[in-house]
Amino acid sequence: MDFCTNILVTGGSGFIGSHFVCSLVNRHPDWRVINLDNMDYCASARSLERFEERDNYTFIKGDICNPRLVNHIFATENIDIVFHLAAKTHVESSFVCPSTYHRVNVEGTRVLLKGAFDAKVAKFVYISTDEVYGQSLDKAFEETSPRRPTNPYSNTKAAAECLVLSYWEKYRFPVIVTRSNNVYGPRQFTEKVIPRFVSLLQNDKKCTIQGTRPQSRHFLFVEDVVEALFTILEKGIVGEIYNIGSDFEISIIQLARELTKMVRNVPDSDLGDWLEFVAERPQVDLRYPINSDKLRHLGWAPAVSWAEGIRTTVKWYQENPDFWEEFTEQPISCEPHAQDQ
Repeated sequence: MDFCTNILVTGGSGFIGSHFVCSLVNRHPDWRVINLDNMDYCASARSLERFEERDNYTFIKGDICNPRLVNHIFATENIDIVFHLAAKTHVESSFVCPSTYHRVNVEGTRVLLKGAFDAKVAKFVYISTDEVYGQSLDKAFEETSPRRPTNPYSNTKAAAECLVLSYWEKYRFPVIVTRSNNVYGPRQFTEKVIPRFVSLLQNDKKCTIQGTRPQSRHFLFVEDVVEALFTILEKGIVGEIYNIGSDFEISIIQLARELTKMVRNVPDSDLGDWLEFVAERPQVDLRYPINSDKLRHLGWAPAVSWAEGIRTTVKWYQENPDFWEEFTEQPISCEPHAQDQ
């Protein structure tokens, strides 16, 4: 079968990547979707197993840091569009293994970017994070706000952004950068805060909260992020940066309380018994408000309410307790593999 478009998604077996790949394969049967993933601990083949026999889906196991593999893919697969999601994203381990994060997030992006440039792809979309802005206690960040990353992970994402945008500035290579708030939903690995709390509670353990300062986060349901990526694919202007933001904000303590009520069904008077305060990591940003008016002007807006999204998410974890096996704290590893977003 001849396909009108060949799209490469890196990290397509990870959390956001797998949801995006599912939508691409279903919405565009005339497109060939190629998933390049190293299958690190937070990626799962189960996320896409139903597509294994689909004509328009191809899986390639490999490392974005391998120039021979990356160049071979671009030389043989006639790639038109790249969505680069593969990255190491666990902030805690980035303090322990900063060089590994640099290798995967910066050098891996450089390898992929050069391969795409040499192959003259039509569009290269880089998936970044709101953490490149640093924290703000009042004003919401806009795309023109300065980057002030505060941890090794966000520093590598900011550096990778600079690489990507330099190809636009120097060569007018058609790149786009996205920065999103925290994303949640089914199939997210259990190191992230919502599935971590749910998994702890399911295993009769308390929600562990880092420090006692008033941390809060803006949360976006994963399908809303997928819709944002489709909007950017169809209407995004090359050379631009787009925030993918949510107006919904919740404190980490309140999040733990809400999830405890949903998972354990305990009365309000007992919620405190399920909270445990632990030591903060070396640097904690209290909040990341971002303004996504620029993307909204293209026609996108979050469609899934917090009540609906969190209910759907908790239900999925309750119905799929063995998807990530029995929950344990993920050991910090300095192995140089790409983690998937």
